[in-house]
Amino acid sequence: MTYTFSASRVTGGNVLFPDQIVINEEAQMFTYRKKKLIGYDETSIRFSSIGSVSRSAGLIFCDITIETSGGVSILANGFTRSDANEIVRILTNR
Repeated sequence: MTYTFSASRVTGGNVLFPDQIVINEEAQMFTYRKKKLIGYDETSIRFSSIGSVSRSAGLIFCDITIETSGGVSILANGFTRSDANEIVRILTNR
């Protein structure tokens, strides 16, 4: 199953280009997309390379940090609490 989560446009840095997380369970792949004026930057990580997943909650929105066993750290911000909880649940119960 493939899940797609988009950050809220209400948060500060996401007004025009919200962060997006795509989780593909069949391919065992996590993809982070940061949109920009033309195109987007994309980082894909296999589940086996994910070292840790954490969530930091603000008043309304949450940030998600994914760290790989190779030392790469991804910070995705502006997700709703329910989306953040679901992302963490999927990535930690693999």
